[in-house]
Amino acid sequence: MLKKLLGIFSSNQSTVTTSKSAKKGEHKKPKIETTRIGELGEYKINIQLDQLPKGCKYLSDIMVRNAKSRSGYSQIDHIVISPYGLFVIETKNYNGEIKGGRKDRKWRVSNRFNMYNPLMQNYGHIKAIQSVLNGFPTLSYISMVSFTMRCRFSIDPDLRKIDSDELVVYDTELSEFIQRKINRIKATSDKPLLGETEINQIYNVIDSANIKDVVIRAEHNRNAKTK
Repeated sequence: MLKKLLGIFSSNQSTVTTSKSAKKGEHKKPKIETTRIGELGEYKINIQLDQLPKGCKYLSDIMVRNAKSRSGYSQIDHIVISPYGLFVIETKNYNGEIKGGRKDRKWRVSNRFNMYNPLMQNYGHIKAIQSVLNGFPTLSYISMVSFTMRCRFSIDPDLRKIDSDELVVYDTELSEFIQRKINRIKATSDKPLLGETEINQIYNVIDSANIKDVVIRAEHNRNAKTK
């Protein structure tokens, strides 16, 4: 009889413990996976690009050959073709304080680790695009680096000024800065640099040069991670 009572008591204790554990787990906030954060970032960028001024076209996730790159390729997040020039956009998904100057080779993230100056990285992308668009030698290029709102900037103040051809922005203000930059160029230009025909031609040239081979892309990504 005593053994039965002890057995019932032990079983009840186990049920209570399990119940408490379950309730405790129910109140835990689920962790947002890195891939999920990346998807949210891409979604916000896509919203911004869909709000581009009339006459603009854009391409995303472009990979082209680049003889000067370690992997032999450059992968560009976004390219916006406007009547007043090309905006080459590098997106970053960091969290914390971003410190750096235009000429600094390394930038700091929350004083915890370094990253390669994204403007220098984007300069390499622009040179690769220039090689692809060698039939359009007079094109002007604007380099843009977009960070999420989870960051705060401690950077060269000129990189936030619309007169600069190198701009660092938050993802939620990307289309605003593009519009402001276009307005700034328009104010100093007699007419658009590109018409609709030229914009379509540039779009098609870049799209044709875009490497879609999944094996090459995977190898490039492995090399980039190793670096």
